Amino acid sequence: MVSIIMGSTSDLPVMEKAAKFLDEMEIPFEMNALSAHRTPQEVETFAREAEGRSVRVIIAGAGMAAALPGVIAAGTTLPVIGVPIKGMLDGLDAMLSIIQMPPGIPVATVGVNGAQNAAILAAEMLALSDENLAARLKAYKESLKEKIVKANAELAEVKYRFKVN
Repeated sequence: MVSIIMGSTSDLPVMEKAAKFLDEMEIPFEMNALSAHRTPQEVETFAREAEGRSVRVIIAGAGMAAALPGVIAAGTTLPVIGVPIKGMLDGLDAMLSIIQMPPGIPVATVGVNGAQNAAILAAEMLALSDENLAARLKAYKESLKEKIVKANAELAEVKYRFKVN
């Protein structure tokens, strides 16, 4: 199971991209709002108990101070993927807060608002021990290729006077 955690429900428009991808890949997940600053005891309990609840990967999204992914990573040995959420400074502040973790407390970090990539990374981790999931991911990646092949075929039909292809 994957756990999607966000600092508040205002992060849902970003984090739901992770939920949609996990749903598409048929990966069980939970989704909760926890704040490193407003509910620190609950975050600590969540991190400490996640593995016992069959969570295998945690996706944590946070903006501004963006402490949530790091605080969770400090309390568990499960992999944590941080999603910096665009707020102030176009999300650069959140990204820097998430990637600048001290030695021993890693947090994998995707791009600003990159919840879908976080879900793909989580799925790739889980697919290491799940052949069926690995096959679904392979099909997904092939579909990305097909979109570009189709786009190029459509571009070939676009005509300009000096276009040579």
